[in-house]
Amino acid sequence: MDIFWLFFMLSALQPVIKQRLLETTRKRLITLIERERKSRVVLLVHRQETMSLLGFPLFRYIDINDSEEVIHAIHLTDPEIPLDLVLHTPGGLVLAATQIARAVFKHKGKVTVFVPHYAMSGGTLIALAADEIVMCEHAVLGPVDPQLGEYPAASILKTAHQKPIAEVDDKDIDSGRSSRKSDSADATRGGGVTGRQVPCRAGGGHG
Repeated sequence: MDIFWLFFMLSALQPVIKQRLLETTRKRLITLIERERKSRVVLLVHRQETMSLLGFPLFRYIDINDSEEVIHAIHLTDPEIPLDLVLHTPGGLVLAATQIARAVFKHKGKVTVFVPHYAMSGGTLIALAADEIVMCEHAVLGPVDPQLGEYPAASILKTAHQKPIAEVDDKDIDSGRSSRKSDSADATRGGGVTGRQVPCRAGGGHG
């Protein structure tokens, strides 16, 4: 019976230990990159990490906590020092992504966004606020498509405009107003951004 409980505890702690080792490796690599590029490296990485007690996956997306942490890291960086932002995210809250994008855009030093695999929706919004986007040849960006509940904001606006006013109820009107705000919040100046591809290079694991 004692062996069973020992096995159970080790199985429960394994994801935590693995995550700690992963974080240690990341910090070491970040230090090397910062030394090589003379920049400040900030990660915005959302992966399916197994960090619960029983190892069930936790899905992550851009939220207010992310915006607080990224903006804090940018504010702690000298305005003249280049900023390297690594993006790997499915997107997330419009408000949080917009806050990060504005902080990135206002940074005086050159801001380079690295997209090793994908940066969708709010991740694309953040990338377009940078001076340069560096992507793996197979990496992708996505459409900036804010959602209102379960529906795309653009679809709500289109429906509200196409329906006769007599058939539009109060809920649709409120949704249309919120959708216009979401679309406005997603507006960003990406006209001056440059981009380039780099060859993909396999890493040593899934970290």
